[in-house]
Amino acid sequence: MDSIDPGTQTLSGLLARGADAAPAIGVTDQAGPPLTHAGLRALCTRTVAALNAIGIGRNDRVGIVLANGPEMAAAFVAIAAGATTAPLNPAYRAEEFEFYLSDLNAKALVVERGYDGAALGVARKLGVPVVELVADRAAGAGSFTLTGGATAEASHPGPAQPDDIALVLHTSGTTSRPKIVPLAQKNIAASARHIGATLALTPGDVCLNVMPLFHIHGLIAAVSSSLAAGASVVCSPGFNALKMFAWLDEVRPSWYTAVPTMHQAILSRAERNREILGRVKLRFIRSSSASLPPQVMAELERVFGCPVIEAYGMTEAAHQMASNPLPPRARKPGSVGLAAGPEIAIMDAAGALLARGATGEVVIRGPNVTAGYENNPDANLKGFANGWFRTGDQGVLDAEGYLRITGRLKEIINRGGEKISPLEVDEVLMDHPAVQQVVTFAIPHDKLGEDVGSAVVLREGRACTEAELRDFAKQRLADFKVPRKVVFLAEIPKGATGKLQRIGLAARLGL
Repeated sequence: MDSIDPGTQTLSGLLARGADAAPAIGVTDQAGPPLTHAGLRALCTRTVAALNAIGIGRNDRVGIVLANGPEMAAAFVAIAAGATTAPLNPAYRAEEFEFYLSDLNAKALVVERGYDGAALGVARKLGVPVVELVADRAAGAGSFTLTGGATAEASHPGPAQPDDIALVLHTSGTTSRPKIVPLAQKNIAASARHIGATLALTPGDVCLNVMPLFHIHGLIAAVSSSLAAGASVVCSPGFNALKMFAWLDEVRPSWYTAVPTMHQAILSRAERNREILGRVKLRFIRSSSASLPPQVMAELERVFGCPVIEAYGMTEAAHQMASNPLPPRARKPGSVGLAAGPEIAIMDAAGALLARGATGEVVIRGPNVTAGYENNPDANLKGFANGWFRTGDQGVLDAEGYLRITGRLKEIINRGGEKISPLEVDEVLMDHPAVQQVVTFAIPHDKLGEDVGSAVVLREGRACTEAELRDFAKQRLADFKVPRKVVFLAEIPKGATGKLQRIGLAARLGL
């Protein structure tokens, strides 16, 4: 999939592909012209010069706290053209900003003019210069200028090179201190190319972005892959199920990418938006960042009349690792598809690669994979084996090379020595006609260590009891896999990026 052209080894190099007058970045809900590809390239040049003038150059870290929208998308690309971007969730509390800005050793913080949130006070406390972004929508969606910062000389000025770090993100840190994942220009450029190739993106494609832009999925799958293909991305202010169909009608995108919980929220409103559905013509829908229940995939395809492409991504791989292919090649419900960029193999605990059909840890290697965690030799020792990166996911490759994820290794439920994949239980319960959403998780047990619990959201107007669901599960699952406890919720707790949270759910639900 990879080209050896050095011009394709940086994000800026990939931007050279877009036709000058073609739209690059657009915005929902507001009038105003899109930013063209020529306008975006000029913005990158101006932004690098502005950063260099205040002493910020290649590999210097710039924290970015901006709301979802075209300025955030453009700022990511333009700052990455000559420095290292560190996008942070604007919803963080002061202590979180203090941890991340300190841990990153940020040389500046970019916020929108008029911002008065918690990051501002933290930056002042830490002595991190604050640079204001002033939006200029008249020049195109996402266009901006930067103001602030003291005049200084950058030690490494000019455009970013392939080995320079383009993006640093922290792992979620559910069970340990978050780890810094540095992604080089060549890593994110490779991933953008891989996604474009997988989805056969052309300059005529339009992506509607609803993913958070402090997260790898939105930054690379929606924004970078589109811009690298000379196509356009229209940025919403963030996912909103109530507005999604109006956006689809307004933007008329050829595709969108989202996490499964978002797809499920969209489906829940499909019936009342039939008229819009008749006008919307998507080429495909993409799903990634968590397992898509096969039932949801089937319903999406029925409602939208287009293929649903499930992919497999993670931060350490600059997002995409595997993907189901576009038709006419086979899409396998319940599978995350074929290797789509890096090589994929299955490894046992001792570091030996396993044959197809065997279950073990999913491992990857390739041009999009991080060279290693920053300042964390222990994590690198555990995370890499014989040149392969250990994903922490358990899975199996079938005879045709399609990968099926059976669960996160740390989420596998160990019930008295019996290993249970939460995904397997989810899939069975999702077949019950009253069930809209389910997440299976471990409940601490004094004798068995862990037992099986499931949190369930019922479809509107449907009823079901715990006993009925357990009986339903018993028809398809071995007894030890049947949930001992079923909790009915109006909504299942989600993380900042819309993913369901299995780890710690028992404690959050008081079980």
